[in-house]
Amino acid sequence: MPIFSAQTGGINLSSSVSKGAHLVSESDLEAALDSVRARAAGSVEGIFGPASITWRIDREAVIFLGAGRALLLQLAHPWVAAAVAEHSRTFADPIGRFHRTFDVVFTMVFGSRDRALAAARRMHQRHATIVGRLPEAIGPFASGSPYRANEVAALRWVHATLVETALIVHNLILPPLSVEERERYWAESRLFGALFGLTSADLPADWESFAAYNAAMMQSDTLSVSTAAREVAGQIFAGGRPWLRPPRWYQALSAQLLPDRLRMGFGFVFDERDRRAASMAAEEETTAKKTTRSRKRRGR
Repeated sequence: MPIFSAQTGGINLSSSVSKGAHLVSESDLEAALDSVRARAAGSVEGIFGPASITWRIDREAVIFLGAGRALLLQLAHPWVAAAVAEHSRTFADPIGRFHRTFDVVFTMVFGSRDRALAAARRMHQRHATIVGRLPEAIGPFASGSPYRANEVAALRWVHATLVETALIVHNLILPPLSVEERERYWAESRLFGALFGLTSADLPADWESFAAYNAAMMQSDTLSVSTAAREVAGQIFAGGRPWLRPPRWYQALSAQLLPDRLRMGFGFVFDERDRRAASMAAEEETTAKKTTRSRKRRGR
């Protein structure tokens, strides 16, 4: 069970390196999914439904502007980086890995109730096979220390990167959520976390606590860019093939949205040209969304 503190949003960050790792078992997942099923919008509408803040945010194409940031923040956790490097096809197929990851997330968000629950089970089953030992000492983790994809601390961090990044890019391009809407979004995000097998005790209680958890993680050496993380990030942004390589502005925007120390850890060169590219990309998306909304209003 988490040890609560106000400075970290109620989460004990040191539990990530404790000997008594807390794994999400199959029975833990099923108990969490029972709660999701009971609170779902409907069998067809899925877990959240069209009236939810989650749909309002995640249905926007601009959400993909944050995919690079979310992936990099996940890789900054040594457990995640090692798991991806040693148990996925990222090096052979980085773009395919990207699409498979977001297919799962989008099915859980937008699929019918049964499809969302099935996607959650598949994800858990896949994660259950991902175990190993870190190949190097990094941050607070010793060389040879174990990692498991279904460990609560790792799942909580992956969940946090998806939730926070989605709102960051939404507010970057579109009118920001009100305080009340933001709390609704976090309440829905806690339900999203249950699809990972996370319980209410595993997650911060409100948005303020969630923001505190993220801030503490960004400053903690729990996030330390390993050799594996740099190699995987290089493969993702190289695109696997020259014609699949993400444009420079996308890498620039992804780097801009990272804390300075992590940007440097990944070895991103972020100069004035990159700043302009990132700013122009955001401005163009904002202008495009305003134009689209204006046309929709005139067409009513």
